[in-house]
Amino acid sequence: MSELLKDKVCIVTGAAQGIGKSIALKMIEDGAIVYGCDRLEGSMSALELEFERFHALYFDVTHAQAAKESMMRVKKEQGHIDVLVNNAGVVFNKKIGMIVREETELMFRVNVIAVIELVQLVSRLMARNGGGSIVNIASVTAVLGSSGQSAYSATKGAIISFTKSAAKELAPIGVRVNAVAPGIVKTERFAELYEDSKEKIDMRIAKIALGRLGSPDDIANACSFLASDRSSYISGQILGVDGCASI
Repeated sequence: MSELLKDKVCIVTGAAQGIGKSIALKMIEDGAIVYGCDRLEGSMSALELEFERFHALYFDVTHAQAAKESMMRVKKEQGHIDVLVNNAGVVFNKKIGMIVREETELMFRVNVIAVIELVQLVSRLMARNGGGSIVNIASVTAVLGSSGQSAYSATKGAIISFTKSAAKELAPIGVRVNAVAPGIVKTERFAELYEDSKEKIDMRIAKIALGRLGSPDDIANACSFLASDRSSYISGQILGVDGCASI
């Protein structure tokens, strides 16, 4: 086991699958005590059984009171919170002419408003213990734009702006705020979207300088570093983990 995050108390939202699950597992590997969050009851039972340092929290990030109760539970059980990774997200890929208001509003509630409210809450708890690290998950789409993802890109653009401003505001209390902007990551969801179109996948890969899709572990490694004391002089940064696609 690595000691990069030795005994740090880390909260990861959207931890039941995909990138969030990889982040949680990486942080456990690096010595952290991890609280994984998901809205589907029982979705992380296997992780709790397998890893002594993993604890499940079941709540909807858009429900402010439930989120507050969950964060206070962590504080009560562990005495402090060192790291928050805002990974939970919703995406609806629609051309501009097909955008549905209800879907856009849901994306903003999950991808932006819930993040702001969690940062507001957790940063206060971190301040009582000398600081901490917050990592928000943005997207390369917010940097480059993406046809068919205008509304989703807008939510991730908001995260980038929020990250930079929050970093400046929270620096005096010792709380660092950064964001990781993944490129195309080979998750279960990606496989579902493109399973019948190898040509589309090949076209996407052709635009990536390193010549491959990202993996959830690529994102997890970046998050673990930004959560650690090795990045103690890094705040307000947007780290592109995209295979050199955004340059």
